[in-house]
Amino acid sequence: MLKHDSDVSTHETNAAKGKGGFTLERVAELSEILAGKVESAIGEIERLNGQTHMIAINARIEASRAGMAGKAFSVVAEQMNDLSGKIGVVSKKMRNESRDSIDELGNLIKTQATNVRGTRLSDLALTNIDLIDRNLYERSCDVRWWATDDSVVNALSSKTKEAHDIVTKRLSIILNSYTVYFDLVLCDLDGNIVANGKPETYRSVGMNAKNTGWFTSAMKTGNGKEFGFQTVSKCPMVNNELSLVFSCTIREHGNQNGQILGVLGAVFRWQDLAQKIVKGVSISDEERDRTRICIVDENGLILADSKDLELEETVEFLGKNDLFNQKKGFMVSEYKNAKCCVAHAFSPGYETYSSKWHSLIIQKLQA
Repeated sequence: MLKHDSDVSTHETNAAKGKGGFTLERVAELSEILAGKVESAIGEIERLNGQTHMIAINARIEASRAGMAGKAFSVVAEQMNDLSGKIGVVSKKMRNESRDSIDELGNLIKTQATNVRGTRLSDLALTNIDLIDRNLYERSCDVRWWATDDSVVNALSSKTKEAHDIVTKRLSIILNSYTVYFDLVLCDLDGNIVANGKPETYRSVGMNAKNTGWFTSAMKTGNGKEFGFQTVSKCPMVNNELSLVFSCTIREHGNQNGQILGVLGAVFRWQDLAQKIVKGVSISDEERDRTRICIVDENGLILADSKDLELEETVEFLGKNDLFNQKKGFMVSEYKNAKCCVAHAFSPGYETYSSKWHSLIIQKLQA
């Protein structure tokens, strides 16, 4: 049951929130209660009508026994029997029509409640991935800027211990202001790390990054305006902390089209951003208990998770590919043996950056 967010208007969303705890789910519940009461009332009418019918039959029998003396009473008994028959027809019609109408009303309310829920959750999912894209765009700008710093360029140009000491201090100063990073690392053309900003915390100097995603992707860029990237992983350069790494080539004289001297890597504190976003979504405590909020890659691998299972699970549900092909939407599907509303938003991108990830909010529907 695939839905688009345009199916529901803002007015309907506001109506679902209501006042004093009013929800469309509660209206659907009340319609079911009403259906039960109507059915019970009709059943009582039919029970009483059955008794009336039996009295009419008995009256006709007694009138027949009385002969001429019971003729007038026989007419009354006949009228009672006729009236009982008509009441039976009316009660049957009432049952069928009321049941159909109430069932239709209940189904409409349930559908509308699902639409409102799905739209609200997909809006929240979009907010999550938009916040991430905007933040990571800034990280891509940081690394391209710092790759042109004189101390960074000189460290790879001169290759002296003095130059390495100077760039270490410079990277340390940057990190003191940009606390969103674990570390900044400087590599030569062979991928050897020759300096880092926090040598007292992370002993990455001497490690080789030649085969890492961030180093190889940076080396494939055409100029200093472009950047490399390594997705969420446990980074050995920072004691296997969960990280993202943005990278950029360092070029001769800091010229964006100059000869490549090496690569600068910026190791970003992924969990500090992502976990704060997925755990800070504005939903009620009652909803939170049955809701999973996560960021996943194109395969569904969990990168950020309100259940703290990053990189440990892949999200799977029937209809995932169809939902992932939408920029924003929701569907009702089976997830981990429970009927759930699965809301989704694809990375909208910000400026020149797009994570190309998917934001999901999976909420178990109440029985």
